[in-house]
Amino acid sequence: MAGWNAENAAGPAGQGAVTLVAGSSFCISLQNGDIFPHHPHGVFYRDTRILSRWSLTVNGQPVEPLGAWNPSPYQGTHIGRAARSDGRADSPLMVERNRKLGAGIVEDITIHNYSMQPAACEIVLSVDADFADLFEVKDGRFHRLWEHTRRTNAGSVTIEAAWQETRKGIVVRVFNSEANAEGFVLSMTIPAHKQWTVRATVLPLAAETEIDADTPNVSLSAAMSSAQEQLQQAWEARIPLPRIGNPSIERSLLRSHDDIGALRIVDPEHPDHMVVAAGAPWFMALFGRDSLLSSFMVLPLDATLALGTLQTLADRQGTKVDSLTEEQPGRILHEVRLDVGTRLALGGRSAYYGTADATPLFVTVLGEASRWGLAAEDIAALVPHADRALDWIQCYGDRDGDGFVEYERLNDQGLINQGWKDSWDGINFADGSLAEAPIALCEVQGYVYSAYIARAWMAYDVGDEALAHDFRERAERLKKQFNEQFWLPDRGYYAIALDRDKRQVDACASNMGHCLWSGIVDEDKAPQVARRLMSPEMFSGWGVRTLATDMGAYNPVSYHNGSVWPHDNALIVAGFIRYGFVKEAQQLSSALMEAAEYTDNRLPELFCGFSRSACPEPIPYPTACSPQAWASAAPVMLFRSLLRYDAHVSLGRLWMDPVLPEAWGTLHTTNLPVGGGRVTLDVSGSDAKVEGLPEGMVFHRGTRPPLADFVELDRLRRY
Repeated sequence: MAGWNAENAAGPAGQGAVTLVAGSSFCISLQNGDIFPHHPHGVFYRDTRILSRWSLTVNGQPVEPLGAWNPSPYQGTHIGRAARSDGRADSPLMVERNRKLGAGIVEDITIHNYSMQPAACEIVLSVDADFADLFEVKDGRFHRLWEHTRRTNAGSVTIEAAWQETRKGIVVRVFNSEANAEGFVLSMTIPAHKQWTVRATVLPLAAETEIDADTPNVSLSAAMSSAQEQLQQAWEARIPLPRIGNPSIERSLLRSHDDIGALRIVDPEHPDHMVVAAGAPWFMALFGRDSLLSSFMVLPLDATLALGTLQTLADRQGTKVDSLTEEQPGRILHEVRLDVGTRLALGGRSAYYGTADATPLFVTVLGEASRWGLAAEDIAALVPHADRALDWIQCYGDRDGDGFVEYERLNDQGLINQGWKDSWDGINFADGSLAEAPIALCEVQGYVYSAYIARAWMAYDVGDEALAHDFRERAERLKKQFNEQFWLPDRGYYAIALDRDKRQVDACASNMGHCLWSGIVDEDKAPQVARRLMSPEMFSGWGVRTLATDMGAYNPVSYHNGSVWPHDNALIVAGFIRYGFVKEAQQLSSALMEAAEYTDNRLPELFCGFSRSACPEPIPYPTACSPQAWASAAPVMLFRSLLRYDAHVSLGRLWMDPVLPEAWGTLHTTNLPVGGGRVTLDVSGSDAKVEGLPEGMVFHRGTRPPLADFVELDRLRRY
């Protein structure tokens, strides 16, 4: 379809596919652990499929899957049985595959013999690598013709490939095996009621692996596995440890913590900058919007993700006008891909800038990070980038000078829609017809409003009251204009956008919930917005739909026109809390956490928008990413909102006024970072207790004053 491209069309991984994530690496396989090139499966390292075939047979028969699970985001366990060649159902041979992911994989294959007789076995592990880039695999179109070479030695296979000036390779090792053109063969007899184990490793060729590529040792792979474990363990040691009275809620929150840790990636140019990738399997890269919102949601847990994301995006902030990549001075990028060799990536290059919302969100997150106590020197170094982002809003974002930020792609390879609903048909009128660019999205105006408020406070915090009042006035002008031009008084909700003719795009969509979150909504309009968001047309029973059921484009199995997105709902909850709609926030939060129980306590990127009254469980969306960063961050955001937990470290203040749903039970959290210290938090009903506050921090029972209320904030500063 016109406007649809490989970037935002996530292909299905297949029913029952198992996904592992470790930084920017990921692995997708069948339930039995096998990988085949005709599926969108493989081991991916730096956006390249370094393993396209990894299939196991026992005595000539494939392994029948029995079960698979993930002990951690980067570990997978597959249990199956070896089929009998005589066709009889029961088999005494069970196969266990324990896989760990890092730069490559380490897999321990164990055959259990439950027979009373010894069992002769021939194990064949077929191996191949096509070195296709991520977009080729996802889109099913392969553009590069690699020249492959394959070398075998005792217990090792080395596969190398060349395309133009690009060279890639892997080394695969299986100890005590016979290597051949297809992979590895191992023959053994397993005694009765005993087991046999072998370790297989796959590593991308690099300087350290080429040295001993012909030696079947596993020291490098073990080090790789250990490094990933150490990275995850360091994350677990740093983040808070929650204990919740409701076991299911606790599992969901702990799962979120684990997945956020596993989705962290390192900027290759700055190894000290840790950022969060958008999601597995297809978006294991830095995405401006996704990474900013995800790091915003988890700021109270770990501010280093926000800092690393801001620093990395600042390093790549636009400096010139490039119509192909849509780069513009001051613009914050949409995505960065590490090692894509084809032209399938957006803009045909590693970085693409076509997004309207990442730039104001950059300023918003920087302001939030400054309140949560990031080092003053780190904030000061980023403020010039925030000012360049604000210049982009004025000079490039507001294309026609009408006061609103609009978007229109600069070439036919870019995204037609450049907000978070970036599918080709994501922005439409109530009758289902498509809006035409330039398009000014409602939530983007809210993000710009919050960026102005954030910049105003940062200026005020360093004593620049003139600049602070300038940005506050900009915010108030934008808020007034927004409420005049986006509000639909006869319908009681905001238009999702203004189109090229400045017509109100009158679809009832979830985007207006983001406007509640940002604070751009007038107080007198907020109750109508809340009622509409929780109406039967919008609220499915599992969450707020992206589009109401009475809209022309509604489809419960669409990507953006009727589905339910957890991150979208988490921001709506934050908006409800901001405007005092506690009951609605509790109801929506509870629905989301109940939905998580059906997906192993891991909220996916999205699920279908079918009504809960018609479907007793949430219906999975076929190509949803899982884990996905802002979906993983959503439970953290729900707790943050319902605890009404906020800080302003420069003022020495911490606020909390909990309204957790009764069914969630009590909350006990240790190791929670605040103002350079670590506190313990206990919540029971509406009662809250904080222990261990660092010197100079004061706990207030209540909610934080709005950032725009300089008078009240100044009073807190003085007293």
